[in-house]
Amino acid sequence: MFLVHVHVKVRPERVEDFIAATLENARNSLDEPGIIRFDVLQNEEDPADFILIEAYKSQEASGAHKNTRHYKVWRNIVNDMMAESRYSLRYKTIFP
Repeated sequence: MFLVHVHVKVRPERVEDFIAATLENARNSLDEPGIIRFDVLQNEEDPADFILIEAYKSQEASGAHKNTRHYKVWRNIVNDMMAESRYSLRYKTIFP
């Protein structure tokens, strides 16, 4: 399993728009054969702070995700909603 944590800081006035666009992307992502999970987390103390936790069957599946229509639509829609550039951290699974 291959995990990606995407950290996103959203402009406060765009939080609800970001959530709507991200849920659309997450729902479509779950239909991809290489995706195991796609979690959308919102910081309780800072509602403009999000982490997307994406669990893939392989690194190749992560790359395939970035070539899907729904990802490209999401990327373009949320770009101007961000307070700062998003970044991601990649992890390999040790257990389970």
